Amino acid sequence: MRTYSTREVTELLGIRSERVRSYARQGIVTSTRNAHGHYRFSFQDLVLLRTANELVEAKLGAHRVWRALRAVRSQLPDGRPLSSVRVFAEADRVIVRERNTAWEPESGQTILNFTVDEIAEKVAPLVKASASLAREQANTSEEWFDLALEFDQIDAKEDAQAAYREALFLDEYHINARINLGRLFHNKRDYQQAEELYREALKIDPANSIAAFNIGVVLEDQGATQEAMRAYHHTLSIDPTLPDVHYNLARLYEYQGDKQAALRHFSRFKALNGQRNDNN
Repeated sequence: MRTYSTREVTELLGIRSERVRSYARQGIVTSTRNAHGHYRFSFQDLVLLRTANELVEAKLGAHRVWRALRAVRSQLPDGRPLSSVRVFAEADRVIVRERNTAWEPESGQTILNFTVDEIAEKVAPLVKASASLAREQANTSEEWFDLALEFDQIDAKEDAQAAYREALFLDEYHINARINLGRLFHNKRDYQQAEELYREALKIDPANSIAAFNIGVVLEDQGATQEAMRAYHHTLSIDPTLPDVHYNLARLYEYQGDKQAALRHFSRFKALNGQRNDNN
């Protein structure tokens, strides 16, 4: 089985070497050491390191991340890799999502609704008033789209959804409004509506890699793994330089036991991610 050095992990994931070694020492990953005492990381370790770093970057704290990931491991059936679920930060919570199920690993509590707009309720009245004024003055599709983005940024999802619909009413070919509206439905787990909007966007613009990629993600969230993989491959036919598409395919091939295909896509992800880091 292919393993990766600390340096390769750093180049691949953009995580500082000190942090990689720190995660290994804390037991966040079950890395091994070679004859010289250097850490070696498996593909599953890479998935875990990437997840851990995203959670730490979300200001959740390294010790809390360690506890949460240990809890995720214990909550998955024996033999199930972490790459089979999605672990991410939402506000100050760690969330695990698997198909149509989501839960907080720290408490074990199932999450029934992702759409509770807790943040919108706390938005300053001045911001709300400003957005309401903009709504009264919006006349064109682009103005409604800009307004929807403002609502989106303050997590006023229902207002954002209504504004995106107004933009589409005035211009049914507004690709970004259609994709963003799909994302809102996607986030509240209305996968059928989200998929429909993504597919409509791709039909309008067959070269839109974002719409194609989102179709793959929403199919994967519905547990349609084979269809999702076909969608990801179609995305690569539009734009073969998207690192996240290769990463998702590598993860799914690894889960299916196709090590060779997983390594091929992970190597491509590594190369593309390295180029992106160099450009930044």
